[in-house]
Amino acid sequence: MFRKLLSLEEARQTLKESFSPKPVGVEKVQLSEALDRVLAEDVVAPIDVPPFDRSTVDGYAVKAVDTFGADEDRPVALKFCGQVAVGEPPSVVVERGMTAEIATGAPLPKGADAVVMVEYSIRRDGTIFVHRPVSEGENVMEAGSDIHKGETILRKGQRLASREIGVLAALGLTEVSVYKRPRIAIISTGAEIVEPGKPISPGKIYDINAHTLSAAVLECGGEPINLGVIPDERNQLEAAVKKALSSSDAVITSGGVSVGPKDMIPQVLGTLGKPGVIISGMAVKPGKPTTIAVIDGKPVFSLPGHPTSSLLMFHMIVRPVICEMAGRTEETSQIVKAVAATKMFPARGRRTFVMVNLTRDKRGKLIASPVPTGLSGAITTLAKADGFVEIEEKKQFINEGEEVTVYLFMGKKS
Repeated sequence: MFRKLLSLEEARQTLKESFSPKPVGVEKVQLSEALDRVLAEDVVAPIDVPPFDRSTVDGYAVKAVDTFGADEDRPVALKFCGQVAVGEPPSVVVERGMTAEIATGAPLPKGADAVVMVEYSIRRDGTIFVHRPVSEGENVMEAGSDIHKGETILRKGQRLASREIGVLAALGLTEVSVYKRPRIAIISTGAEIVEPGKPISPGKIYDINAHTLSAAVLECGGEPINLGVIPDERNQLEAAVKKALSSSDAVITSGGVSVGPKDMIPQVLGTLGKPGVIISGMAVKPGKPTTIAVIDGKPVFSLPGHPTSSLLMFHMIVRPVICEMAGRTEETSQIVKAVAATKMFPARGRRTFVMVNLTRDKRGKLIASPVPTGLSGAITTLAKADGFVEIEEKKQFINEGEEVTVYLFMGKKS
């Protein structure tokens, strides 16, 4: 039996008092491997970007003063003095009354301070006729106008997406300091569980949790280590958890935490180190059997075998911890307001999470309809759900037509 069912808030506080998550280390990675990693230090620009004044159009580099007064009927005539190509240092100098042909992205030649677009010029032999004046700096991107040398361009704790990778490349960097990914060992338990890809016999089911939990660990910045399926046999479970603890920063198990004769995970965790089991059951539905231990400074999250319960409790309890260990700021769930499609009842004395999907009525109002939970082992509940409605312990029910707050799952859109 569960000694005491803690509320969700009590469980989070108890965990916080026994384990303080923090980044597990820092490493340098190549730019090609930096996507979705978290910066472990500020990035200060070592160069100006661009490193030189460059043309933003195809046209003619000029001294702006030479174009004053030019118009369609009375163009200004300038002497052609050469060309400036992209990727090459200019070999010409633009003096008064002269101009040089220039390509988009090419460095501005010495003496020039503006560029006339090719559309507003006509070339005849060695003379360029300019039909529109330009001001100083027009059609020119100045050195350092994008990024100044010495500027802090990316901040510690920032996740690197494609845009940030582009900035790092523009600075000429080939590697960057990031937080290490916490290694999270994952163990599935149960005599009925078979790893996908292996033959399945009557009475067996394929392992769902190892793969959903591994994907969930990746989503919050961790590195999953799938240690496979372990039978409900104490010696094997103990050996598996010891191995997991020695090779990882945290451990997640699924199954074996209820009150049946084969549910031995809490007993095993109580013998492996101090302080041992700190949470044995929570006043929530689904997820009541959730058990948490801290063994010699490492957390062990033992989640229910029911796939929906397991993944939901991962998001409620485990995800914030792994995010902090990965140096990430946890993404907050997007919430929307909707109307309950039917009456919703909580489990007595327990915080209840009702999975719902969202539709819109003819007036465009969001309607939250409970997703049938199915029997033990059902995985489709979370796949079909857009989010969940949280019903507090003291609330008796939610009425049909009552406004509710729906917490959207990551990746779902309202």
